[in-house]
Amino acid sequence: MAFLLDFVSLLVLLSSACGEEPDPAQENVSPVINMKLDPRKKMLIWNNRRNVTWQECKIDTHPSCPTSPIPQVKDNNTYFCVFPNCVLHRGALLTINVTADGDVFQRELAFRNSGKEGSRAVNFSCLIYNIRFMNCSWMPGPAAPADVQYRLYAWTSTYEDDEVECPHYLVGSTGTHVGCHFDELAEPKSTDNYFFFVNGTSQETAIQFLDFTPFKATEMEKYNPPANLTISYNGSHHIIRWDNPEIRFDISSYILCYELDFQIKGSSSKRDPVFQRGSDKNVYLIPGSAARAENTFRVRVKYAYKDLWSDWSVTLHFGHPEPDFRGPPAALVGLVVGAAALLITVLMFLCTRGSLQRGGLRNFTPLHAVGCVLC
Repeated sequence: MAFLLDFVSLLVLLSSACGEEPDPAQENVSPVINMKLDPRKKMLIWNNRRNVTWQECKIDTHPSCPTSPIPQVKDNNTYFCVFPNCVLHRGALLTINVTADGDVFQRELAFRNSGKEGSRAVNFSCLIYNIRFMNCSWMPGPAAPADVQYRLYAWTSTYEDDEVECPHYLVGSTGTHVGCHFDELAEPKSTDNYFFFVNGTSQETAIQFLDFTPFKATEMEKYNPPANLTISYNGSHHIIRWDNPEIRFDISSYILCYELDFQIKGSSSKRDPVFQRGSDKNVYLIPGSAARAENTFRVRVKYAYKDLWSDWSVTLHFGHPEPDFRGPPAALVGLVVGAAALLITVLMFLCTRGSLQRGGLRNFTPLHAVGCVLC
């Protein structure tokens, strides 16, 4: 019997020496392994080393981003969750809960944005213009070192690999990238979202990254000014018409908002603007009595729920200039007087010549009789 016990002990020692791990189920350890976060794609990935019957993923960020997406699985049995509406550059706590063999397990990952505080880019903004172009701009962080260099990455899909780096950087006076120009954007879809990610490098220190919630493409566009402005008069009203701007996305004109600007030319006082929704016809009437002086008109447009206005349209003039009661200029008065004097001289000559022809020198017609001779 003693021999048998010694033999079992020997087998245990040999097993330990060979590095064999105890069965995880027997040790009651979490099946979740290889847990890591891709901050650029906002994707949490992990593997399970044994079968699980239920699992969920959560994220806690500042500001709050309450979401619990359903875990998905890749072809290589790697699980993942995506948090597209969360901002990660301020740090995050990610949690995975699973159930395996009737037990519930939890794994956490505390994520922080490594790098010098205040080094990430600030004041980031992007806009689409002229239908197919997009410009983005930013500024160096307040604590960024002098040699910092930023890079911008953009994509439109969380799941497709369509990420691109900025094709044309805009450079500041110190040589730092402070903006980006995108030309020839892809075919537009009204459901497009743009994802942006700005990171940086420096010889002096690590640079923090900057990320964002998705940019809704239809709200990023700066429209071209309204076109084909016309003004006609029907005898009682001035009728103003204009066309909707050409825009990138196929959206309803109901979400457009117009600002109409009417002013009296030369007046120091300003009229309040008139706002009109795209759900109305692009027509505005002004009574003729309200436009006796010369007036100007221009219009601009924006997406109704944003403050990104287009440039102003061309300026049109309408109405009638006010009469000038300051009297005619001196040159005009002199011209009129001179013409009148010449006319009188000619008439006198004609009258005198006629009288001489009828009666010779004895029958000279007195000057006061000129009017009678003309009759």
